[in-house]
Amino acid sequence: MLSNYFKTAWRHLLKGKAYTLINITGLATGMAIALLIGLWIADEISFDHYFARHERIVQGMVVQAVSEGANVNDFVAMPMGQAFRDRYGDLFKRVALSSGRDNCVIAAGEKKLPATALWAQQELPEMFTFKMEKGTISSMADPSTALISASLAEALFGQADPINKTFRLNNKNDLKIGGVYEDLPSNTTFADVRMILPWDNGENRYLNGNTDWNDHNGLLYAELADNVSAAQANARIRKLPTPHIKGWREEAMVYPLDKTHLYDQFSNGRPAGGRILFVWLFGIIGSFVLLLACINFMNLATARSEKRAKEVGIRKTIGSARSGLIGQFLGESVLLSGLASGLALLLTVTSLPFFNTLAAKQITIPWDKALFWVTATGFILLTGLLSGSYPAFYLSGFKPVSVLKGPIRAGRSASRFRQVLVVLQFSISLVLIIGTLIVYRQIGYTKDRPVGYNREGLLSVNINTPQLYDHYDALRRDLLQSGMVQDVAASSMKLTSFMSNNELYWRRKRPDQESVFFRNVNVTRDFGTTVGWKVIHGRDFSREYATDSSAMILNEAAARVIGIKDPIGETMRFGRRNYTVIGVVNDMVTNSPYDSIEPAIFLGDGYVSEILLRIRPGSPVHTALDAIAAVFKKYDPGSPFLYRFTDDEYARKFEAEQRIGDLASLFTGLAIFISCLGLFGLASFVAEQRTKEIGVRKVLGAGIHSIWMLLSKEFIRLVSLSLVIAIPLSYWIMDRWLQQYTYRSGMPWWIFISAGAGILLITLLTVSYQSLKAALQNPVKSLRTE
Repeated sequence: MLSNYFKTAWRHLLKGKAYTLINITGLATGMAIALLIGLWIADEISFDHYFARHERIVQGMVVQAVSEGANVNDFVAMPMGQAFRDRYGDLFKRVALSSGRDNCVIAAGEKKLPATALWAQQELPEMFTFKMEKGTISSMADPSTALISASLAEALFGQADPINKTFRLNNKNDLKIGGVYEDLPSNTTFADVRMILPWDNGENRYLNGNTDWNDHNGLLYAELADNVSAAQANARIRKLPTPHIKGWREEAMVYPLDKTHLYDQFSNGRPAGGRILFVWLFGIIGSFVLLLACINFMNLATARSEKRAKEVGIRKTIGSARSGLIGQFLGESVLLSGLASGLALLLTVTSLPFFNTLAAKQITIPWDKALFWVTATGFILLTGLLSGSYPAFYLSGFKPVSVLKGPIRAGRSASRFRQVLVVLQFSISLVLIIGTLIVYRQIGYTKDRPVGYNREGLLSVNINTPQLYDHYDALRRDLLQSGMVQDVAASSMKLTSFMSNNELYWRRKRPDQESVFFRNVNVTRDFGTTVGWKVIHGRDFSREYATDSSAMILNEAAARVIGIKDPIGETMRFGRRNYTVIGVVNDMVTNSPYDSIEPAIFLGDGYVSEILLRIRPGSPVHTALDAIAAVFKKYDPGSPFLYRFTDDEYARKFEAEQRIGDLASLFTGLAIFISCLGLFGLASFVAEQRTKEIGVRKVLGAGIHSIWMLLSKEFIRLVSLSLVIAIPLSYWIMDRWLQQYTYRSGMPWWIFISAGAGILLITLLTVSYQSLKAALQNPVKSLRTE
């Protein structure tokens, strides 16, 4: 019986080659998209699962009360790590402090390379179960010994054994290599880290010797003890920092490592989503696209039902039960699904490199995993059963007496079902189109936001060696004398990332202002002229005033928060020093371009870590960079010249949204393709079904236009109905999405009108081919058709 069913199914598929091709192509495209999205989601939800004890690892954080509610800060005070060990040993098995990422220059022999590093306690690689290829983690107990990644070891030493070899860090500190660990996958927290530097080394004394609870400048990780949950730990540690903090209220918390990637946003001190939104979004898109492909199968199967009516009648007459017929038709759809899955796998393998580039991933197909094949088999069966369910029950329901009398026409219920499916198809496609347009509009709107300074020709160089720091004035002079540089300055923060956040004190400061934090940035006197900010009140820093080493400039947001009508000349205390306010400058976008501007203060003294310089307008960029590199090499010959254009740094702030927009547009285009493929097949069938009617109408004088309208108007009506459904639905969805941004665009009416007009045009183009083909056919041939 099964063999007979298989042969029947195969013959039926071969008999209608065009419709089989449409079904297989549509299903394969939908399955390939669903597979790619499934691999992307699996990569996201398995973030950090490379680490064996990821479920037990938590990150220490602090919740700081601010005027708007509460902020969660993942940078903590260094004494908190020791307190975890000493006071809560029953809660945590391991505790490890680390720095933030450091961009370092390392040299071994003649080779000098940039590398991202962490200063970290030995417990960190132990806790995260780094896989050692050579050496041991315990070697880090020696403050002069570091761990490096396998790729860095190969870049420095080739195939030679790197253990116990030395390298120079930032041209001033020699370290020994005690171990080489396997490169970490891209979907891990430390994927970009190439070196783990020993915490107790003297170069890290700012962190390893810091006992100030008010100073938040390191990261803290811990491994929970057995039978201890994050919630139980939080109940015990919550008040840990409170007695040590003056001026604001602060509490401690630990947050599971498994949530730090997908649930990385907080609102008023509580988790409020994050990348999990994108996971849900693409999961829904993948399901919808696959549903579109299944809808094509249902539509064409029910539309062509009269071709199978006599077969059903004969089978029932000779004793076939309805359950057997349902099994046969479902088997046909599963067979077609299996054929489509082969093509889908081929499409996935072919497109995966492009997809990885678009998504910034390193996804591979897990051919060797049994779970993949079990999931794939279940996916094929589910797709086949889903797409074939309605046609199977519909076809098997034909009555033998009716179908054996002669040809039958699909009933009103089947026609209505097809109409519902077409409306559903194009409603989904239209929602995807409108959503993609609004995502791109939001990105463009934010990109065009005035940033408050001039990014053109502005670049930065990290001061990561003592040679640059000690010779800054001479370096600046030579850069200006090169003729290729217009201005040079230095600061303690990158212009696109103001990370410091501290208290400021001024006269008559109100109690409700105690919880206001200010971004503090140390700058040299030429910072303002170099970046091109605008002084609103007072004056800029100047080399002509020796007292500007104790001067302060506020941005507009800081001046508003302080609330003093004329702050110029006011004395304010920051840290242990008093500063005099000499000016107020315009707000600059220095962190997230989607958020409101934060209060910031600029100080005329202190440690600096970034050199900012502006290429002279009109100078050829390559020529200017060569001249600038030569000056840097003069003062720091042991380091490669590493620079970043501010434009590029700013553009990276849009990468996540841009990537989502690009992926959404790709999936939307393919969804429209699948919908049009089904529409093309359906229009072809309708034209074939009405061949004799068209011939009669042409004989009676009907023109091409009227025939075209006859065959097209039903589809236009259905797509128009999808507009009525999709436009308010997409408005509601995208309005909720935009609410996550403080600085956001609107949703102008033309987006909905243009999307609707576009989908109508696509429908007309798809249907018109079959309509015009039928209208141009010789009526003599049409009237011969039975």
